[in-house]
Amino acid sequence: MKLAKLSLAAIMALSVSAFADVENVKFSGNAKLFYGTNDIDPNDLFDQKNSYGQAAATVGVTADLADGVAGKLSAIGLSTLGLENNLVSSTWAAHEGGVDAQWWVNEAWLAKTFGNTTFKVGRQELDTPLAFSEKWNIAANSFDAAVALNNDLPDTTLVAAWVGKGNGATGGSVVRGITNGTDPFRTYGTAITNAYGLPNSRAEGAYAFAAVTKMIPMTTAQAWYYNVSNLAEAWWVQADAKLDDFVPGLIGGLQYANIDPDLSGLDTSQAWGVKLGYDLQGVKLTAAYTQTDEDGVINIANTATGASKGSQSKLYTDAWWNYGYVGLPDTSSYMISAGYDMEDIADFYAQYTNADTGKNNSDLTEFTLAASKPVGNLDATVAYVYTDADDQNNGSSYNTVQVYLTYNF
Repeated sequence: MKLAKLSLAAIMALSVSAFADVENVKFSGNAKLFYGTNDIDPNDLFDQKNSYGQAAATVGVTADLADGVAGKLSAIGLSTLGLENNLVSSTWAAHEGGVDAQWWVNEAWLAKTFGNTTFKVGRQELDTPLAFSEKWNIAANSFDAAVALNNDLPDTTLVAAWVGKGNGATGGSVVRGITNGTDPFRTYGTAITNAYGLPNSRAEGAYAFAAVTKMIPMTTAQAWYYNVSNLAEAWWVQADAKLDDFVPGLIGGLQYANIDPDLSGLDTSQAWGVKLGYDLQGVKLTAAYTQTDEDGVINIANTATGASKGSQSKLYTDAWWNYGYVGLPDTSSYMISAGYDMEDIADFYAQYTNADTGKNNSDLTEFTLAASKPVGNLDATVAYVYTDADDQNNGSSYNTVQVYLTYNF
């Protein structure tokens, strides 16, 4: 669990050179080039009109500062490299400026530990069940917040956090881009108000509290409570077990989610899920099933990107590419996946997802094949996705091909 990935925008002006006692200064980052294409009617695969591409570069510096304080500053820049002139027609990380280049500070935080308690304040990524940075896009959303982590209890981490702002966007965009130099970070909850047609004035930030423990043998259990001020309260409870004592490589999991809107007349959204799998010697097999209740309104998905269709979900059955379907109200879904690490060749992965929605006209079938290969500092992935969704391409199936190139430095 990446529990400590939270942040606060007030640290954006952090400059390592401003501190007298600076040690362990490290520079890191990556350069990415992503391409995708599909054959949604009336175009064919690799036609410019149905293709999207973009380049990104991230550069960051971490350092140990005075009095045991650690810090990081990172910025990301996006560009089409002129690909829209002859190869693609849209970008991965969409924004109001279309194909214009953009950049922003995506991480800027300070951290300090007192005994068994760590405080972290700054802009950074977050990974929690109902508020997290989505990593599938070329740029991930991040947050302005403050977090406290405590480890006084054996094998247990307690979490308390305040999330003030974020740059998450709805509809699968993930990030709200910069337009004419404006700040892309808005009060947390704005992505939800935009997704559900509510006044932005209802967004007032969010609180989160959690306990994550390994006190149960072979099991990691977690319980999260969220209060998205003036919009909703939410719970997430999950337990994942490695059952090697019974069968080597056997894994299992249970999860339950509850989102209660703070709006009159709207019912609570609930979901539960179960998974069973095998993970040993480079082979990983997983089967999972989830069910949402029929009376809910808000999707069981990432509140940072609107908790709507297109927002990624931490439910066990979420698709590889078409996010958000499995968390829709009145939906039963299952997922079967297989992964194999073929040494010195590549990592291969296959996933089949089916979501049967009772009242949203949003049934989904997705099948994905992907191969990944690191070559020195370069990570390369090629993926093929078959999609058959009621609300896409006039209900007809279509194919997608994607290429991901990431150079780490």
